[in-house]
Amino acid sequence: MWPVATSNAAAPAKVNLTLHVTGQRDDGYHLLDSLVVFAGVADQLTATVAPDLRISVNGPFSTGVPTNHTNLVLRAAENLRRTRGVTKGAAITLEKHLPHAAGIGSGSSDAAAALGLLAEIWGVAPLPATADEVLALGADVPVCMRNPAPTRMSGIGDILSPVPLLPDCAMVLVRPPVEVPTAVVFKGLASKTGTPMTPIPDGMDFKAFAQWLSAQRNDMAAPACLLAPDIGAAIAQLRASPHVAAAGMSGSGATCFALVKDMATARQVARVIQLSHMGWWVAPAELLGRG
Repeated sequence: MWPVATSNAAAPAKVNLTLHVTGQRDDGYHLLDSLVVFAGVADQLTATVAPDLRISVNGPFSTGVPTNHTNLVLRAAENLRRTRGVTKGAAITLEKHLPHAAGIGSGSSDAAAALGLLAEIWGVAPLPATADEVLALGADVPVCMRNPAPTRMSGIGDILSPVPLLPDCAMVLVRPPVEVPTAVVFKGLASKTGTPMTPIPDGMDFKAFAQWLSAQRNDMAAPACLLAPDIGAAIAQLRASPHVAAAGMSGSGATCFALVKDMATARQVARVIQLSHMGWWVAPAELLGRG
């Protein structure tokens, strides 16, 4: 693998269309079963070889993103550099278009994208998604390394499986301006031993996909809605639209999603939400990859 001077990558939003909590290990980690897809709205990263390792952050959601060693992108870079014996550094620019702490894995997606583009500029082999150095960055980083492919994520985020081809469709992502800390949401779960997803059928059209999805769960939605009623209000407004085939919450919140047939419909639904809730983040987006 030959190094390059500069590389760039998109870090798309990760959307948990389902999130079944199926158990809890003795070490406290929760066992999950989730259908993860990626949306056509993303952060942007650029990296250039440099003597040291540093990051600058800009964009509409740059406020609050650290630029020191606690930044997940820098932690990913250090893990790759240490594992592959890299002595060079990198100047990384992160352009934040995705809200953070919003249930769409923006930090994890950034870290996953950084691992790929830094391997390219340093001319080293990428880390596999199952590597301990990747898992150490958080449960969502391994699945984000598979973007844009829809993926079934189970275990503690370490078991990744391909899924049947999903139909062409689009989404509307809606995030009310509320925060729901993941640890607090987990504490509010009524049960931590739920059933897994039902099998994902092969060859689904859009209607069948929406019907299958509507029969699944996000076990974290109920406690998140108790903490932040605006999440429930967003889901209810999305479901009330005649153009929305299915709606729910992604991850531990607060971002909600609506499944619609195409991008024209997504823009139409998004516009209604934007006009009624000017302070909410609303993004129409393609469903990427499709399996």
